[in-house]
Amino acid sequence: MYAVIVTGGKQYRVQKGDVVYVEKLPAEAGAEVVFDQVLAVGEEGAVKFGAPVVEGASVKGTVEKQGKGKKIHVLRYRPKKGSMRKIGHRQPFTKVTITEIVG
Repeated sequence: MYAVIVTGGKQYRVQKGDVVYVEKLPAEAGAEVVFDQVLAVGEEGAVKFGAPVVEGASVKGTVEKQGKGKKIHVLRYRPKKGSMRKIGHRQPFTKVTITEIVG
């Protein structure tokens, strides 16, 4: 059984036991999170689509850890002006293990 969920403005196709890295969630490590926005739920040959979400469907997961991704470097360069600005950015994430799909 699989499901398509929405969190952090992105869509993820998940199954039981999957590990997904989503945008940062306000939860501690070890806490349980519930994703209520389920766009589709499917098994072999049978798929339920929502309009826009499937009624009564939810996906439960356990937060493994909070963290930051690899640093990316952004260089802003102004030609013929002799100026540059170099900054870095690390996107925060939450590592979630999917434990149950209801629906």
